[in-house]
Amino acid sequence: MAGSGTPCASCKLLRRRCTSECVFAPYFPAEEAQRFAMVHRVFGASNVSKMLQEVPPAQRADAVSSLVYEANARVRDPVYGCVAAISFLQHQVSHLQKQLALAHAHTATLQLQLQLQHQHQHQLQQDHDQHEHCILQNALPQLMLQDAFLKKESMWT
Repeated sequence: MAGSGTPCASCKLLRRRCTSECVFAPYFPAEEAQRFAMVHRVFGASNVSKMLQEVPPAQRADAVSSLVYEANARVRDPVYGCVAAISFLQHQVSHLQKQLALAHAHTATLQLQLQLQHQHQHQLQQDHDQHEHCILQNALPQLMLQDAFLKKESMWT
């Protein structure tokens, strides 16, 4: 009984008097009758009461949440219950991990290609610079001769 005098969802559904010691009252208020009805249909009120009494009070809210989840899953899939959802999610995680591994491999390939491209460009630049240096070295004596020739001509004019 939640202090208002209104019986909890369990006591209301089972047509019992709700007392202050009712194990269901804190977790199944009257306005959430559908939640308790589903848990009761799947597990039975007596079994749920026993389970809740075995769980430390600090963990009972989590236990009720789990029971409600499992009951909903059992109603949707009577054979597998929440195991079907867990299996589906595990399959999805596995698929996404494979996709992530492929994306990492693709990224590594692109980074390697970019690195090789930069190395190739650097090598081309070095080759170009070396070629220019050779041309300048080969042209230097010729330029010096031309310069000397021009100086001689300017002396005669």
